[in-house]
Amino acid sequence: MANFAKSHAPQFSVDVYQNEYLPEGGREVNAIVTVTATGGGTIGSAVAAPVYAPGHGPSAAVAIMVDCSGSMDYPPTKMRNARDATAAAIDTLRDGTRFAVIGGTHVAKEVYPGGGRLAVADARTRDEAKQALRRLSAGGGTAIGTWLRLADRLLSSADVAIRHGILLTDGRNEHESPEDLRAALDECAGRFTCDARGVGTDWEVKEVTGIASALLGTADIVADPAGLAADFTQMMEAAMGKEVADVALRVWTPVGTTIRFVKQVAPTVEELTGRRTEAGPRAGDYPTGSWGDESRDYHLCVEVPAAGLGQEMLAARVSLIVPQPDGSVQNLGAQGLVRAVWTDDMTASTSINPQVAHYTGQAELAQAIQQGLDLRKAGDFDGATAKLGRAVQLASASGNADTAKLLAKVVDVVDAATGTVRLKAKVEEADEMTLETRSTKTVRVKK
Repeated sequence: MANFAKSHAPQFSVDVYQNEYLPEGGREVNAIVTVTATGGGTIGSAVAAPVYAPGHGPSAAVAIMVDCSGSMDYPPTKMRNARDATAAAIDTLRDGTRFAVIGGTHVAKEVYPGGGRLAVADARTRDEAKQALRRLSAGGGTAIGTWLRLADRLLSSADVAIRHGILLTDGRNEHESPEDLRAALDECAGRFTCDARGVGTDWEVKEVTGIASALLGTADIVADPAGLAADFTQMMEAAMGKEVADVALRVWTPVGTTIRFVKQVAPTVEELTGRRTEAGPRAGDYPTGSWGDESRDYHLCVEVPAAGLGQEMLAARVSLIVPQPDGSVQNLGAQGLVRAVWTDDMTASTSINPQVAHYTGQAELAQAIQQGLDLRKAGDFDGATAKLGRAVQLASASGNADTAKLLAKVVDVVDAATGTVRLKAKVEEADEMTLETRSTKTVRVKK
């Protein structure tokens, strides 16, 4: 594998897709904002994450939180797979990365290096950490908030560019209240990003996806513990590929304009509206987390003051910033403009931009799946059939083949185009949980 010396941080660009034309009296403006970071690491290479020459690359700290509660012993292979997966993740750490391993039960314990410190990754510390993993055994309860707080304490001790957590659990968070977990997530939000994984089928999907959502990471299910090592390796490669932390979308709007919502719509649906922090007159920042070489799409919806035919206005300006420790911000030099133009041309004002239409459908798809599964659990089979049928229709129309496959394990599809389905009498728990966990994954517009 070739090494690529890192010469500069990635360059950011912003592209705006919208139909700017409104009919007389029209006030709602929708736009898809595509943010792309390129040029850091190895664009165009075959490697999943950038590979750097020794000593190059952004400084990073990673905390791996491994569930060690009693249920990890059933079956006994689960704990062994978790140890192997953690070892694989440690092997994937770039030299010089700070790291720690935390064992999580109803309390959080430092497994390696201990003493409230982080280790610095090299051949010796990787070997020591893997030796320490052998001492991991299952026993005790589950209080995930304590794991996150310990990870935060350890990660914040390092003066690094990127702080990241990886969290593995196999059970429900039974030894602390939902309020305690929410408080821990509120404390950790914006301090580090975190990927969360549920192994097996005894964990709560909304808990695991809620952790990843609050900490701007990914969530997934590893139904078969044997798949953990590959998943952990991929997660760590992605973490090692991050180069800029704490990037925010700054949205400025003129007087009289109201932001209805801001949401990420690719690669997953993530509601950002409620996470706004004010940034001066008529501007607000929406967190997007850490970036490597990648591209993401955001849906911005604003309400503008009514105006006469022939008039036009700037409805919003989107830029990218990184807050600095001294309270200032670094502007990443990319911006996009969202416009509104009033016209009496019916064809122009009634056509929906294909990007906006596509992602409106993808967001509805995610919602239909979640509502359908909730109704199924609640025993409302007619309601569940209607929602999951709509989901099948949307997945088919948008070409979201992965989601369509997952849906077909929960319903028998009679006609995908009309959304005619029957609920399956027997559904594997892993299939239902996989569909729920991955319901927010979207596909991009077919060019």
